[in-house]
Formats: sequence, C-alpha cells, structure tokens
Amino acid sequence: MITDLPFESVYRHGFARVAACTIPVAVADPATNADAVLSAARECDADGVAVAVFPELCLSGYAIDDLVMQDPLLDAVETALERLVAASADLLPVLLVGAPLRHGNRLFNCAVVIHRGRVLGVAPKSYLPTYREFYEHRWYARGDDQAGGEIRVAGETVPFGPDLLFAATDVPGLTVHAEVCEDVWVPIPPSSSAALAGATVLGNLSGSPITIGRADDRSILSQSQSMRCLAAYVYAAAGQGESTNDVSWDGQTMIYEGGQLLATTERFPDGPRRSVADVDLDRLRQDRLRQGTFDDNRRTVDPRFRTVTFELAPPAGDIGLRRALDRFPFVPDDPARLAQDCYEAFNIQVSGLVQRLQAIGSPKPVLGVSGGLDSTHALLVIARAMDRMGRPRSDILAYTLPGFATSAKTKGNAIALAEAVGATIEEIDIRPAASEMLSRMGHPFAAGEPVHDVTFENVQAGLRTDYLFRLANMKGGIVIGTGDLSEIALGWSTYGVGDQMSHYSVNPGVPKTLIQHVIRWVISAGELSEATVDVLQDVLDTEISPELVPAGQDGRMQSTEDRIGPYNLHDFSLYHVMRYGFRPSKIAFLAAHAWGDPDAGSWPAGYPEGERPSYDLDTVAKWLEVFLQRFFGFAQFKRSAIPNGPKVSPAGSLSPRGDWRAPSDGNARAWIAELHAAVPGAFDHA
Repeated sequence: MITDLPFESVYRHGFARVAACTIPVAVADPATNADAVLSAARECDADGVAVAVFPELCLSGYAIDDLVMQDPLLDAVETALERLVAASADLLPVLLVGAPLRHGNRLFNCAVVIHRGRVLGVAPKSYLPTYREFYEHRWYARGDDQAGGEIRVAGETVPFGPDLLFAATDVPGLTVHAEVCEDVWVPIPPSSSAALAGATVLGNLSGSPITIGRADDRSILSQSQSMRCLAAYVYAAAGQGESTNDVSWDGQTMIYEGGQLLATTERFPDGPRRSVADVDLDRLRQDRLRQGTFDDNRRTVDPRFRTVTFELAPPAGDIGLRRALDRFPFVPDDPARLAQDCYEAFNIQVSGLVQRLQAIGSPKPVLGVSGGLDSTHALLVIARAMDRMGRPRSDILAYTLPGFATSAKTKGNAIALAEAVGATIEEIDIRPAASEMLSRMGHPFAAGEPVHDVTFENVQAGLRTDYLFRLANMKGGIVIGTGDLSEIALGWSTYGVGDQMSHYSVNPGVPKTLIQHVIRWVISAGELSEATVDVLQDVLDTEISPELVPAGQDGRMQSTEDRIGPYNLHDFSLYHVMRYGFRPSKIAFLAAHAWGDPDAGSWPAGYPEGERPSYDLDTVAKWLEVFLQRFFGFAQFKRSAIPNGPKVSPAGSLSPRGDWRAPSDGNARAWIAELHAAVPGAFDHA
C-alpha cells in the first residue's frame, strides 16, 4: 500500500493500470508506426496506465518477410526507437514495443522496454515458429541463449536477454516481464520462470495471424498462464495494416488476472484499440503467499533473472477504477454461471448429507423449521437427499417451535413448506418451557416486566435446539443444522445447546446472499408445485429475523440487519477477508465502488429491481467495523466448535478443521486501527 497517496487513488490500494494495445501498422514504415505507438502511449498516459503492451514487431510490421533484412528498414527502426525513447520522458507508462534489432551477427525479434526517456532493457523472442505459415528462422535468431547479455539501443548499452524483470520501486508488487508471441505456446513459457522469480505482470507482444479458432486458443493460453502463474497476463496481437499476402489479422487484445478476464476488445478493429484494466497486485501477492506450492516450484526450477528497477511516479488523483466489481462476490452476475454455481452448491450440500446419513445407519433427519431462509433451504436439501437415497420424504421429521415472538406468517410458511415437500411436520410450543426456565432463573420477564435481553433470546434459542436433540434421541434421528456461512462469520448464533450446534450441518459453506439465489434456482427448475413456489417466494420476501423479541410499538418485528448490519456488505467483507486477507481500507474502497451507485454495473439474475440498495463510504465503514469486531474479536470461539458440514465456495470455509484456523481468544485491534487510520472522515462522528 502506498500510504502517501490519497484514499481515492487506485494505486494506493494495490492496483496498477495496464493496457494491451493494438495499432494500425504501416508495412515497413517505422516512422509512421512510431507515430501510432506514441499516440496510443499518450492516451495511456492520460488514462493513468502504468504498463502498455504493443504488438510484436509493431515498429516494422510483422509480415514484411525479407524486407526485415534490409539496412534502411533496420536503420529506420533504430531511429524510430530513439524518437520513442525521447518522447517517453514525460509519459507515465512503461512501454513494451516490438522491434527487429541487430545484435552481434544476427537479427532478433525483440520486446523493447521503454520508460521515462530511457530503454530499461530488451527481451528477445526465445522460441521461433517454423511450422505451417511461420518461417521466422529465416530471419531471426533464437533469444533463449542470450541471458546475461547487453545490447546497444538508442545510443546506450542496456540489458539484453530473456532473463529480465522490470520492477517499480514505488509501486509494491509491480514487476513486469516481456515475452513474444510463440513464447507462450511452448510447454514451459519464459513467463512461467519469470513469475516464479517475482514477475506479476506478464506482457505478450504478439503477431499471431488469425485462423478459425485461434482466438479461442490464445484466450485459453492467456487465461491458463495467468492462473498457473498467479499473475496478470497482458496480450496484444497485430491487427489492421499488416500484410495480407497469405494470412489475415484480428488485433486481439485481452487482460487476464489469475484466470479471470478483466478486459478485451473487439477483433478485426478499424483503427487502434486498447484493453485497459486495473490489475490487483495485492490479490496476486496474497495468492502466492497462500499457495505454498508456488514457491516450492520456484525452489525446484531455481529461475535466474536480472531485475531492472524504475520509478513509476503513479498519479495521485482519483482516476476511477477500471475493473468490474461484483456487489455479491459469492454470486456471479452472469446468469449461466450463476445457474451453474447454484447447481453445484445445492448438489454439494445434498451429496454431503447423503454420505453422512448412509455412513451412520441412515437415521431420520430432524430439522427445526422457522419459515426463514436457512431452514427453508436446508429442508429443500434434505428432501433432495431423501429422493437420492430412495427414502420417503415422510422420514424427514420437521418441527416448528414457536416462541414469544414467532409470527403467524413465518410459522404458516414453515408448516406449508414442510407439508408441500412431504415431510412429517409437528408443532411444539416452547413458551411454557421458556416461561418455566425464566421463572426458575428469576428473570424479570417471568414477573411481567418487558425485559427482552440476550438471556430472554437465548433461552428460547437454546430450548429449540434442546428439543431437537432430545427428539432425535427418541425417534432415531440426527439433528440437521441450518446456520449459514455469513452467520458463522459474524458469530450470529446461540452457543452450545443453541443454533450453533447440530449433529451435521448442511449450510455452513453457503453465505446468506447465495442461499437466496439457490432457492430461486430450485424454483426455476420447474419441479415444484405452484403452492410450494408461492411459499418459497414469500420466504424470500420476508425480512431476516430470529423472531425472539416481540414486535415494538410500531408493530415492526425484530430485524437482524438493523442490529448487525446488511448481509450484502458483510458477505462482501467476508469474501475479501477470507479469500485474500485484504486490508480493511481496501475492502472499504472496493465496497464503496461496488455499492455506491445502484444503477452502475450488473446485478445477479433474479435480484428484485425495486430492492437494489446503495451504500456510501461512511455506511460501508460503519458496518465494516462491526464485521471486523465480530469476525476477529469474538466469533472464533463459536467457529472452533461447529459441527461438520461441506465446504461449498472456492473462497473458503470457516471450519476449524479446514480453511480457517484461528485462536478463539484473538482480537480485532489491528484491523480496526487500520480502518480508522485509512478511511478519511468516516469515523469523525465517533
């Protein structure tokens, strides 16, 4: 993190803006091509771009065949480079430009790395294709044996070889490597070793003429290389203007980060095009930190690279965020991907439950149903598990356990849904037992006082679970827990004999925001009766509440989100804490961008249009502090004793036996201090 930059700057929060540029090429006309590169470079500078990648041999043209051996052409390339270097003095971006260069007795196909009026180094192409339409060995020498070399370019001697990294001294984690086209098509690309040596932004200067299907091949290679190397892969292919003697060109550009496509442009462009995106260097660093096998591979390969340093001097102002952000990081915006995720989440839960039931003698599932999201979803999972095992759904023993604040609506929904799926449903009123316990304890409520404290709540929550365990004993059953990942993160459960405990839990890997969509997915499958669908929709429309405290004078029921904050924000924070370990200030920055404007960006399919909230930075910071205090400050002691349940999200789980292991007596001081120190004005009222 660059702490001397303002909060609004993307560079403060671990991002670096990169661009993949394709330009119209003038065949064998370096002066005109330098003009095109310089024009694009100036646009990148205005955009706050740190690294701009141009196509292979873009100063000369890729498809000029024997013309590349002509001294006038090569002299013109060197002149064009000198001009670019001089013009770059006042430009922000590091420019990766393709050029043929003479060195020793040979000609090399090179990536020339230019910044702030100097050539930082030159990376020759290592692997030259000589198959199908390619004939590069006719003109160029392989650069794979040039490690440790130097070359004379633009009036100075600079590092030359495939072993070069270019590291910014003032942008932590920004380390660039350049490879050329075919280099990524070999089994072990140079960028693989470069990533192991520390490179985070891998640039590919490509010629690559287009044939049917080749664009997909390039995308697959770029995506897989970015994922395997835990890096950003910036790919720029030649396009308009290249010679079409025997091939054609599509000017494909794209930016991948850790397997995720950040930006791409139309192919076969008319004029210059740029893919621009903000690469998350923190994410890449965290992924490498967490995935220990990445560095183990470095120890085996032992990559030897030279590092050339430069000072970027990133822009201090607010240049926006050039990156798609998911409001719901657990819930994809793409409808097809959301459907796939819901299918997989639901079936992970079902298969986990089936395995557990069969492993312990196929007892009857015992479930408390409240008419809320979590128990509704758990009932659907159990019903599908019964079907898969060939057992009657009447083996599901569902109980509604109304307390002092249970509404007729939620109880009615619980009963209706249980009946609709074919479960056995019974009602046990816990109020007499709760009143007896409160009376024995000497609680003021038993004497008629309206005291609805945590003891009043937990007596009810504990009795419900106690009944379920004893009923399971009596009827040969197993208590199925319903608590979800979001509640586990926040410690929003009654510890011990309460909703924190069960014999087996089906929801601990599913966050609250995803459960809603899995239920919608079950509805969309078209296998449920109209009455069942109506009940499920009513559950989705009901405000989240534990229903432990009677309604106030305004008639409004107890609201979970009024008390602990919106699950929309908590799930956003949970994802970025659990998956990446980001600083609170960065999470606040991302959340404010993701949630600031309800009309910007995409919403998941099925999300009600009239219920799309927005949150400003102050609101984000307020509830983020609550999340940090609960997640790091005290909730771990509950997580340390949670029952078994399946992991669902690739972001992780909070099982003490799985992804998340932490001390029960930790604290949140460091996280809250960073949030208060870094988010401007958000806590001035405190």
